[in-house]
Amino acid sequence: MLVANILEVKGTEVMTVRPTDTVRNVARRLVQENVGALVVSSGGSTLDGIISERDISRGVAMHGENVCTLRVSDIMTEGVVTCAPDDAISDTARMMTERRIRHIPVKDGTRIVGIISIGDILKYRLDEVMLETRVLRDIAMVINR
Repeated sequence: MLVANILEVKGTEVMTVRPTDTVRNVARRLVQENVGALVVSSGGSTLDGIISERDISRGVAMHGENVCTLRVSDIMTEGVVTCAPDDAISDTARMMTERRIRHIPVKDGTRIVGIISIGDILKYRLDEVMLETRVLRDIAMVINR
């Protein structure tokens, strides 16, 4: 199975913030959208970085309450690891686990076409395993008649 299969189910909306946005506004947006990370993009289609709950936690540890007034560019993760729609889900999950990444933008060439989380991968795999279980149960019932 491919990353594209997850995007078909999840959708391809990419929520972005600007590097000049304040951390306070981004934290509010994370809560409002019920997501754990947002793509940082100065132009709406470029990938300047990513900002996650983990980045904000690290910012609080380093800057205290002043983190809220910092700009996203001050605490975001740069040099973001990405995947492609035609990457295998198993390879992407392995890479995310090894690098301790919870959110990964999906790029098709230079375009950002989605973002997936380790939770999205888990949900997709769980649905897949449940379907396989039902099929095998049906086969077993037919054989045992």
